[in-house]
Amino acid sequence: MSERDDLTALIADTIKDYRAGKPFAPTPDHVDRWVCQFDEIVQVPLLREMDFVLKRTYFSSERVTDFLKTAITTKKWAGDNPCEFWKRANFLNIQLGGNSQLEMLTLFDKLLIEQCGYSNESCGGGDNFIYLDDAVFTGNRVLKDLKNWIKGDAPSKATVHIVSIVLHKGADYYVSREIHTIADGVGKTIHDKWSPFLKLETRKAYSDRADVLRPTVIPDDPDVREYVAGMRHKPTMRSPGNIGGNKLFSSDEGKALLEQEFLKAGAKIRKTCPNLGEYMRPLGNMLLEELGFGSLFVTYRNCPNTAPLALWVADPWYPLFPRTTNRQTEDIRSISTLIPFEGSE
Repeated sequence: MSERDDLTALIADTIKDYRAGKPFAPTPDHVDRWVCQFDEIVQVPLLREMDFVLKRTYFSSERVTDFLKTAITTKKWAGDNPCEFWKRANFLNIQLGGNSQLEMLTLFDKLLIEQCGYSNESCGGGDNFIYLDDAVFTGNRVLKDLKNWIKGDAPSKATVHIVSIVLHKGADYYVSREIHTIADGVGKTIHDKWSPFLKLETRKAYSDRADVLRPTVIPDDPDVREYVAGMRHKPTMRSPGNIGGNKLFSSDEGKALLEQEFLKAGAKIRKTCPNLGEYMRPLGNMLLEELGFGSLFVTYRNCPNTAPLALWVADPWYPLFPRTTNRQTEDIRSISTLIPFEGSE
């Protein structure tokens, strides 16, 4: 087998349980079809770096399960008697968009029964509230969910534990500040505690050691030049030489390759794919006018829109990770209240 064949097979194996059960199979041919959209000269190097990165940023069902098992048993989060802590904890199911919290809670419930002998439905009574999700990116979603809860059902005094696989740094400071402001405004005392498995550097002031894609230069590409020329402010760049504290990339050259190629592909996708919103930047969804969020975190459930467009946008682009949008999930929920629906996201 050629190196290309080896790499497509390795990547397909890493992501083999992505959206399992849906009409999609991440085979080597699927991976090859995706990478063929890039210039031929960069296809094998791109596969090489993606193989390295996805082994660190893709969370299979097994890895997610291991994270939740750790969350249940670790003394750092739950003290000397974890089962007693969880027994009195209150589990929040308040997510307004998407289905990740509900699915994480369902899996957590199964593991809690195995570990402690009871389900989360029988828990509660204490002042600890658990907000569980797979990832926190900008913090806007968790803040929106908690804002409604604080103004409504939250007790006068509580501690909210934000438990996630990944936390992108900066989101915790932003959400914590806003939570306290909202709580003060309604006369409540809400403390927040953050319990991520992995912290990724995304803060603008620390761009040089970012764990996300943040280009060192603007490539000489007409679509990218056109996109940057339309920006009101200069994009945030990083200085070369640092792959980030979590070592998600094989080298600075490998990271730069992904930044350059995904930026070029993303600028092209914005011009050719219909129905992309204003905030769908080339390197991923972002409210700020930038090149994009640039996260490479993906779970077996779905690929977040904060990932580069080249990974998930479809029609006419061919995605490596076809994804379900939050809007589609909401539509499915609405339909499922009227008729039986199997395999909903």
